[in-house]
Amino acid sequence: MTKQTFLHDKHVALGAKMVDFAGWDMPVQYTSIIDEHKTVRENVGIFDVSHMGEVIVKGRDALKFLNKLVPQNLAKLSDSRAVYCQLPNKSGGLIDDLIIYKLEDNKYLIIANASRVDEDINWMSLNKIGFDAEIVNESHNYSMIAVQGPKALDLMKKLGANDLPPFFSIKKSVFCDTELWISRTGYTGEDGVEIILKNEFAEKIWDKLLDAGREFGVKPIGLGARDTLRLEASMPLYGNDLTENTTPVEAGLSWSVDKTKEEDYNGKNVIMEQIKNGGRKKLVGFKMLDKSIARHEYEVYVEGVKSGIVTSGGVSPTRGDNIGLAYITKSICPLDKLTVGSKIQIMIREKLHDAEIVERPFIKKRNKV
Repeated sequence: MTKQTFLHDKHVALGAKMVDFAGWDMPVQYTSIIDEHKTVRENVGIFDVSHMGEVIVKGRDALKFLNKLVPQNLAKLSDSRAVYCQLPNKSGGLIDDLIIYKLEDNKYLIIANASRVDEDINWMSLNKIGFDAEIVNESHNYSMIAVQGPKALDLMKKLGANDLPPFFSIKKSVFCDTELWISRTGYTGEDGVEIILKNEFAEKIWDKLLDAGREFGVKPIGLGARDTLRLEASMPLYGNDLTENTTPVEAGLSWSVDKTKEEDYNGKNVIMEQIKNGGRKKLVGFKMLDKSIARHEYEVYVEGVKSGIVTSGGVSPTRGDNIGLAYITKSICPLDKLTVGSKIQIMIREKLHDAEIVERPFIKKRNKV
């Protein structure tokens, strides 16, 4: 049986098409993916992301424990600040990618992917021996609503949230007479916030956002548009672009690895060696040169030789063309030859279609403030 968020009945009442996503019954679209995508790029959309995991790590050794697990140096985080990082295995492959907030000394909030919560907690537990730290899975106690788009802050301020946290921060707030957390990260390339709150208040806040947001063109947004939005912003999706056989370096996430961190962590030797010499493969962004659409797991060819695989692909409503992400394997294709403007081909229905490597992200992000 698939799990349901506390907003499930709201989605059904709004006519959403529901699908199974990571074991959750979630809305994939309400009107159309393109309509919802444009709503977020031009106005404001709200997303039910309550399927995401919320895990608290606390205790005297919470910092030391987490620093053993991730490539970022969490000692640099001040209270309420957040960092994007990964949870590598001993080979540097990614068990998950995470956002970690420092709530206060010895207490951290981890946001995990819905499909990986159990794996994350299992891995953390295996690594906890010798540390005075407690892992508390709060995922089923909290809901999360993302408010994204150029008018997102206008909507929040209309409802009384006049002192919003800076980018990549979190703040405990009273919003619509409800105690909750407001964070500011995002997965669309637009500005906005995430509202993290106890389940019993989810429906009330959802309704207030929709009602107050009418003048800003607010709409509920499904997983379909969430995927096209994050792809345009070149934000990786776990299970597609990130796996346990992919390192942060190979995924183009070296910027999120602290090169000066002295503490050891799982996979450090592999990751640091790849920073110096490159990985086994390289993630590239591409655009199709015809009207064909590249999809997950389609084969990539370079100069007629099968050289990689598409991890994410689809229509870009903002650009008006078709884009994607793909890994090219180093042992087959010299990666230094793959630069912006290089031509590749994608096998689609037993026919090769031309594509060109382009800069990422595919659009200009507007979420850094």
